[in-house]
Amino acid sequence: MTMTVTRETAKKPNQVVMRTSRVFEDIMRAWLNGKRGILCCGGTSSTKTWSILQFLHVVSSSAIDPLTTSIISESLPHLKLGAMRDFFRVIGSNPDTDLHWHKSDYVYTYKKATIEYWGADNEGKARGPRRSILFVNEANHVPWSVVDSAEPRTEKFIIVDWNPSEEFWVHQYESGGQIVQGWLHDPRFAYSHSTYLDAIAAGVLPQSIIESIESRKDKDPNWWNVFGLGEQGNIEGLVHPKFEQVDELPTGAVFYGLDFGYSRDPTALVKSVILGDKLYSQEIIYQTGLLNDQLARLMDMKGVGHEPILADAADPRSIDELRLKGYNVVAAEKGQGSLEYGIQKVNQYYQFWTKDSLNCIKEQRNYRFKVDRITKKILNDLVDDFNHAMDARRYSVARVMSSGIVKPPSSKYGGRQLVHGRR
Repeated sequence: MTMTVTRETAKKPNQVVMRTSRVFEDIMRAWLNGKRGILCCGGTSSTKTWSILQFLHVVSSSAIDPLTTSIISESLPHLKLGAMRDFFRVIGSNPDTDLHWHKSDYVYTYKKATIEYWGADNEGKARGPRRSILFVNEANHVPWSVVDSAEPRTEKFIIVDWNPSEEFWVHQYESGGQIVQGWLHDPRFAYSHSTYLDAIAAGVLPQSIIESIESRKDKDPNWWNVFGLGEQGNIEGLVHPKFEQVDELPTGAVFYGLDFGYSRDPTALVKSVILGDKLYSQEIIYQTGLLNDQLARLMDMKGVGHEPILADAADPRSIDELRLKGYNVVAAEKGQGSLEYGIQKVNQYYQFWTKDSLNCIKEQRNYRFKVDRITKKILNDLVDDFNHAMDARRYSVARVMSSGIVKPPSSKYGGRQLVHGRR
C-alpha cells in the first residue's frame, strides 16, 4: 500500500510503501484530521502496536520541521523485548549496526526527527522536555500519574494501545477525590478497535499464530473474549492476583525452581529470595528446545551455583543428568494436594518480580482458574496455560517452606487468603 503523508510536519509529502492493516489507516486518519490522539484497543496479534510503529516511522522519516516522539511502557526491559524490537523489524534494520540508533540513550534519529524510549518507572522523564508525539504502549500497565504528567508536555498527538483485559485510566480515573471520565469519553480522541482478523486481512499473520489463537476459543472462553475478540472484560479467577516489580533481587538466601519443557512448552528456571513476608523472584531461563546439556551450559552462563534447585519431579531423568553435572537439583513434591498446597504457600507472601522477568510477569497476569461459561462461577480447576514459570516458582517455595529452610510469614498475603483465585 502506498501512503502519502501530509500535515504541518511534511510540506512535500514522501511516498512510503509498506504492507499495512486497517489500524494504520485509522491512526493516519486521526493524525491528518487533527485529532488530539487515538486510542487503539484490541486483542492479541491485532497489528495495533505494529501499525503504530509503522505510523511513527512514516511521519518521522517525512518530517521537515523538528519532531520528537516518546515511546513509553511499564519498564525499559518491557520495551526492549517488545516495541523496541518490533520497531527495528518495521524499519528492516539491526540495532547493533544501525548508525541512527544511540544504544546508550535509546534514541533513534532521523534527518529532522527523533524517537526516544523510556520506562514509565522513570517518572521524571514525563515531566522532562516537551515532545511532539507520545505513544503509551500497553497503557493498562502504565500509571495515570505518569501519563497525566506527560500529556500537557505533548504538543501534537497521543497514541495509546492496550488489550481490554481490565478497565484503567482510559475509562475513568480519580482526580482530587473525584471520579473523572477517561479519554474514551473525550471527543478529541479517535478510537480504533482491532482483532487478529485485521492482521489476517492484511496478510501479516502466520498460520501457526492463527491456529494458536483460535484453538483457545472453546478451551478458554474467558481468554477468547478478551484476547481473541478484543472485547472489554476482566481476566477472572487469577491465581496470584497481585504483585509488584523491582529493579533487582535483594541480598538473601537464594533458591531456584525449575520446570522442564521442550518443543511446545518452555523450560523455566526461576531464582527467588524470601525476606520476611516478601517473596522476590527473577526469570533466569525461559526457552523452548533445550536439551539438558544446553540447559546446564545456560545455567553455568547465568551464574547458577550450588544453591538448591527444586525441579519438576515428573522428569527424574533430567534431574539425574543435572545432578551429574554438579547442580544441587531436588525433586519437588508432587501428588494429590501438592498443587493447592504450593499455591497457598506462594500466596502467603507479598510477591515481587524483577522488571526484566517479562515472561514470568506475563504468566502471573494470565495464570488463573477456569470459569464456568454458563454460571460464570470460578471453578476449582486451573487453565493449563501460562503456568511454566508459575510452576517453577511454586515448586521451590513449597519445598523450602516445608523443609523449614524458610519460615512462613506471620500474616497472610495482602491480609487475606486466596480462594479459587479471589481474595
